[in-house]
Amino acid sequence: MAGIGFELRKMLRRDTLAGLMQAYAYAGLISAGPWILSIVGILLIGILSLPFVLPTGLITQFQVSVTYLISLSLVLTGPLQLAYTRFTSDRLFEKRADLVLPNFHGAALVITVAAAVLGGLAVVMLFPAQSAAYRLLMLAGFVVMSNIWLATIFLSGMKQYMSILWVFFIGYALTTGAAITLNVFGLTGLLGGFVVGQTVLLAGLLTLIYRDYTGSRFMAFELFMKRYRYPTLMLTGFLYNLGVWADKFMFWYSPATGQSVIGPLRASIIYDIPVFLSYLAIIPGMAVFLMRIETDFVEYYDEFYNAVREGASLQHIERMRNAMVEALRNGLYEIVKVQATAALMLFAIGTVLLDWLRISTLYLPLFYVDVIAASLQVIFMGVINVFFYLDKRRVVLTLVALFVLLNVAFTGITLALNPGWYGYGFALALLAVVLLSLYWLDRKLDTLEYETFMLQ
Repeated sequence: MAGIGFELRKMLRRDTLAGLMQAYAYAGLISAGPWILSIVGILLIGILSLPFVLPTGLITQFQVSVTYLISLSLVLTGPLQLAYTRFTSDRLFEKRADLVLPNFHGAALVITVAAAVLGGLAVVMLFPAQSAAYRLLMLAGFVVMSNIWLATIFLSGMKQYMSILWVFFIGYALTTGAAITLNVFGLTGLLGGFVVGQTVLLAGLLTLIYRDYTGSRFMAFELFMKRYRYPTLMLTGFLYNLGVWADKFMFWYSPATGQSVIGPLRASIIYDIPVFLSYLAIIPGMAVFLMRIETDFVEYYDEFYNAVREGASLQHIERMRNAMVEALRNGLYEIVKVQATAALMLFAIGTVLLDWLRISTLYLPLFYVDVIAASLQVIFMGVINVFFYLDKRRVVLTLVALFVLLNVAFTGITLALNPGWYGYGFALALLAVVLLSLYWLDRKLDTLEYETFMLQ
């Protein structure tokens, strides 16, 4: 445990309402802050550019272009996100910190080459009617975004949440400012400002990495060696990101729900707006998730495995196991309770919120379903995170693969039905994997001592 857990415990030790509120606010900011900042930044660019960019359809083209950059770069970097974090954690545990930075450079080189080659082929083959400036900016944005996710996931694994939040705040402030300054040049100016701001953001993340890590070599590729490679984590990272975006791509490219925006890029007005708004509901659940996982659960988790490693009595080991399970169950119950409360509040103010944003209230039914889906996703992330702590990588891989398959299947079924069913595919897929993951987690915890000793 480093950084965030100690900070949250320090706030909670005050045993006051102010200390509790500060801890939850802190956890909410660092867990969902970068995501919210990126959404707000892209929205602000669009809103503040309305008086200056004509036709206004260019703003939609910009926002859709950026959405594809984000989604495809997440899917591309998925295989290395979890694998590199695990590699780094293992090397630090072995007191071999000198391998961290060289392998980060190696992973970044692989990501950069893959993004440049795939992105280059895409912009040449799929955007023949677009300007050279647009194609170059899309390629540069794809490479930069891919490296941002690699750096962010590494720093998150090292618990540098608050530093990430500040870098994202500065990066998206500059992104917004640069895009608004250059919006007189239309789509090229908006996209150019975005790429400039994201490059600064990446430079900030790299500064955090170089501040804490050094190496005797500049570049290394031990991460890809067989004894250090984690195929299950690579596949899990890829499938999770694919699963999150699968239903969106299906709605974008369905003839009934998608519209062409620029080149081969499509969007779904009926689906995209409610999905975006629903993800604002995850902030309370993410705050509770981080609070409970990084304080109560991890404290007893460490105690349990320390007791096992140090040869404590079976009675003491069982006490620590029971305390860990109780903390976990309380934490998951609190996530469900808080997330349900947040969802109900959004249900209550849904009409007012849509009116304020000048969005038709016809979106309300889909908005309600998407809020439930986003809430289920928070619970799912919490459960698979616990499985990662218990090193049940195959269980997580199975759950994530099932999530992808169910999301694709259920979304396909709902697309074939009438619009009243839209959104239920994503929600039902998450509900199924959440229930299954909770069942498996309960069984694993019941046999934890047996499996812990039998695996030695």
